[in-house]
Amino acid sequence: MAEVESMAGLKRTHLCGKLSLQNLDEEVVLMGWVHRRRDHGGLIFIDLRDRYGIVQIVFNPDLAGQAFSKAEEVRNEYVLAVKGKVTARPSGTINPNLTTGEIEIYATDLKILNKAKTPPFYISDDVEVDETIRLKYRYLDLRRTEMQKSLILRHKTTKAIRDFLDKHNFLEIETPMLTKSSPEGARDYLVPSRVNPGEFYALPQSPQLFKQILMVAGMDRYFQIARCFRDEDLRADRQPEFTQLDMEISFSDRETIITLVEEMMQYIFKETLNLDLSIPFPRLTYYEAMERFGSDKPDLRFKMELVDISDLVKSCNFKVFQSALATGGKVKGINAEGCGNYPRRQIDDLTKLAISCGSKGLAWIALTDEGLKSPIAKFLTEEELNNIIKKMGGKQGDLLLFVADSPSVVATVLGHLRLEFGKRLNLINPEEFNFSWIIDFPLLEWDPEEKRYVAIHHPFTAPLEADLDLLESEPDRVRAQAYDLVLNGVELGGGSIRIHNRSIQEKMFKLLGLTKEQSLEKFGYLLEAFEYGTPPHGGIAFGLDRMIMLMARKDTIRDVIAFPKTQSASDLMTQAPSPVEPKQLKELHIKLDIVTKKSSDVN
Repeated sequence: MAEVESMAGLKRTHLCGKLSLQNLDEEVVLMGWVHRRRDHGGLIFIDLRDRYGIVQIVFNPDLAGQAFSKAEEVRNEYVLAVKGKVTARPSGTINPNLTTGEIEIYATDLKILNKAKTPPFYISDDVEVDETIRLKYRYLDLRRTEMQKSLILRHKTTKAIRDFLDKHNFLEIETPMLTKSSPEGARDYLVPSRVNPGEFYALPQSPQLFKQILMVAGMDRYFQIARCFRDEDLRADRQPEFTQLDMEISFSDRETIITLVEEMMQYIFKETLNLDLSIPFPRLTYYEAMERFGSDKPDLRFKMELVDISDLVKSCNFKVFQSALATGGKVKGINAEGCGNYPRRQIDDLTKLAISCGSKGLAWIALTDEGLKSPIAKFLTEEELNNIIKKMGGKQGDLLLFVADSPSVVATVLGHLRLEFGKRLNLINPEEFNFSWIIDFPLLEWDPEEKRYVAIHHPFTAPLEADLDLLESEPDRVRAQAYDLVLNGVELGGGSIRIHNRSIQEKMFKLLGLTKEQSLEKFGYLLEAFEYGTPPHGGIAFGLDRMIMLMARKDTIRDVIAFPKTQSASDLMTQAPSPVEPKQLKELHIKLDIVTKKSSDVN
């Protein structure tokens, strides 16, 4: 059995994936992992892999000498150093799937730098592997080309961001990781202080207050690739620790920030994916987005807009429609073109989906090849039916679906059904990157459980100046100087012009149910800073993980983060979180009353 050897005397001269016909007859030294080994009756072929690609090594007993014997014992994922000569592949053996497919290396020396056990899964992109296994053996998963491409894209994107913002006079400034708890939003991750017993730091949910303080400090233009932490329930596009691009600009208005961001996105996509984005991006008001698409982050890669038929059914005999309209609701629908011949079972499945989204049911009209079919047709006159079909753009073969409820429920349910049909009917071009801005959000919304207003974005968002007089008298009508950037139906980032006046900020805190004392306790340093000459300012923050996920066309941000957590916030590789020694708890003055069993469930 061959022994593990030192690489002494051998120095890597080339990278596996960077060789070509230009290197013919050169003697090279390569180092990497065994991707595959094949024994072809007297010749041994090894595909050697590094981060840059794969190259074929040929071991001929007449040329390789002792290296041939060692090659007989090599297995997948062994780490090798190989010396050899670059040779053109014989005619008919060229591999067009490899960048090195026109050449191969005839080995003259081989060193086994390390051995490897049989991996729990094959290191290949075309092998389906359970995610729990991938995360447990993340160091193996990251050897796969697809994973490496995602991390390379992430690197190139952050570099492009830094290059662009540097050219536009931004300063990259780090803000504290240990800060004051502010539990109004998601739950904080708390860090006990050993030197201040009974007191805690919080890991930042975002650098929001610090970046505003930097504007007070005269930094003018700030950005940061910021690590952020939120102790919240997770899903495909959320992690307990995540990265965002954080930006703030003094003396700015909405147009300044939107224009700058569009130019930045155009630069990033050109530098990383060699794609030319067309700017400016389309804009929709919040009201328009909800009315037309049932979402404040609409996927505009396909149409299928919501249609309001409330005016057409206000006098009809269908009680469901009547009762919704009588309580201030709406009746709206979508046209699922070509689905008119759906069997009843499929329509029942759609009804279940609608109910799961908050609807009480789902009305429908099927324009089948045999004629109109609908359980609600008997409650509608022929004129009402014809008017509905005309307004919905219905034709033979279409399925018209309707929801009657409060405007928010109608939007939510039809918005989900719209996306469902977008996928079912292959209406979405997966290669397209479709950006849009959503503007003029409501500043506040009423929380019936807490019986108070809550901020749609965050408490530091400025009202539109035109609505400022309504802040105390009619807060429901106040619009925010806020803007979200949406990409392919995913909220990529959100920002706003900030409040920079103490009296307005105090009014905002009061509307949110904070007493004067609570406001001072939680945000006193910000309010005090506002009294020392604060410039008007605004900014935006982007979920970098989400952006890379969409750019890489992945379904989860776990595929673009080197070491992610599962949906139970666990690291399967390191087994974090984990118990700590009693001595550590004692030093922190912490006593555990409850110990819960940690779950490693990925689902």
